[in-house]
Amino acid sequence: MQKNKILKKVSEIGERVVNSKGFEMVDVEFVQESGSWYLRYYIDKPGGITLDDCQEVSEEISRLLDIEDPIPHSYILEVSSPGIERRLKKEKDFIKYIGSEVEIRTFEPINGKKVLTGTLSDYNNGIIVLKTNSAIINIPFEKISTAKLKYKFNFDE
Repeated sequence: MQKNKILKKVSEIGERVVNSKGFEMVDVEFVQESGSWYLRYYIDKPGGITLDDCQEVSEEISRLLDIEDPIPHSYILEVSSPGIERRLKKEKDFIKYIGSEVEIRTFEPINGKKVLTGTLSDYNNGIIVLKTNSAIINIPFEKISTAKLKYKFNFDE
């Protein structure tokens, strides 16, 4: 089975499990690193996901993956929170994190740059509005290759 079909199938399995628990499936990755395959699920819930939540979801997903067997080779299953610098992939993610610091990478340069950092100030009709130190930039959703929250360390406190 090719990688895209595997990713689609494991995403469906993950969605069933995660939704049944009342959690949100933020992302799924199926990647090869250092010669090993990794299947990673990133999950969240209001108030944050716990280690026990991750273990419970991991056990249930593992059971279903063993039954449905969509991956024809060995892999390592990981279930975790999306972390402090979580990726923004869906339009609802951009709406949820208005007011947050973000890093956006685009397929083509916008204002001469492919990496833009600033405050996510709005999302409307497929346009992300990013306020940087020097400008307000409108970025069409389809021009974004990756986007993530950018944690701002405050060393003054």
